[in-house]
Amino acid sequence: MKNKVCGLFAGIGGIDLAFQQAGFEVVWANEFDKDACKTYKHNFPYTILSESDIREVDADDIPDFDVLVAGFPCQSFSICGNKKGFADERGNLFFEIMRIADVKKPKIIFLENVANLTEHDNGKTFNRIHNELSERDYYIRYVIADACNYGIPQHRTRTYIVAFNDYEICNCFCFPEERPLHKHIFDIIDRSVKADYKFYLSENSVQCQKIKAVITDKNQIYRFSDYGIQKSNCGISFTLKANMGTWYNRVPIIRDDFGIRTITPEECLALQGFPQNFGFPDIPIKSMYKQCGNTVVIPFVREIAHNIKMQLKYTGKVK
Repeated sequence: MKNKVCGLFAGIGGIDLAFQQAGFEVVWANEFDKDACKTYKHNFPYTILSESDIREVDADDIPDFDVLVAGFPCQSFSICGNKKGFADERGNLFFEIMRIADVKKPKIIFLENVANLTEHDNGKTFNRIHNELSERDYYIRYVIADACNYGIPQHRTRTYIVAFNDYEICNCFCFPEERPLHKHIFDIIDRSVKADYKFYLSENSVQCQKIKAVITDKNQIYRFSDYGIQKSNCGISFTLKANMGTWYNRVPIIRDDFGIRTITPEECLALQGFPQNFGFPDIPIKSMYKQCGNTVVIPFVREIAHNIKMQLKYTGKVK
């Protein structure tokens, strides 16, 4: 029998998918964003999805599980956000994770958030999270990792926390080791295949004329920023952010064999390590981009999940 997972703030199911790929069974999930719920249900038809506000969820109604996973809202801790932390309503949603953990008492809690989490408010925010877990007799391991150091051609630095209710398992657990990057963004994005016309900049547009002279290297990816047009280095993508869904000009740009265009939502998913059979339902394209920016890098989280599973198995505590 597989160990069971409960996913909070599930989004489109990135963390859930990574744990599923590692051999866990996702039995229940919660997400409040309606378009994200549509994408989740489109790809996880057999998982129970609660679409309620997490604050309205009765923990006793959740099926029993072994591992609680959550990529809790990051805007309150992000350098790009308002950085209000627990003073922000979204930051306080962390305590909903603790509320549910108090009732369900999972063996393991996996959390993902922005890199700035450990530095926010001079470390006080992270210390509070650490203390909340420790007070519940969890032993904590964490790492701040950039995806490009683990085989994924995207700069995406995040904080990953794994909390264990068993000291032996915690003591033996290791995060994945860094390794050289052998993949290029264009090992994932095929420039020889023409995308839908809507992704190309019109040759006659003022915007296209302005950037045509800048976007010359077909081997790199570009983006607009507050400082002008930026070019990536070494074939590694910029961080895919949720604001791609708010400001279309934040979507990375490439020059392919047919012109200058933004990368597609499906290519964003591929850069996050999603399999080809993971798709979007009929939702606005802005929602697709937002969802891509809000999710996780699948291969790295899958490795963490695999290492968790191996420790459970090694200690004889796997089902």
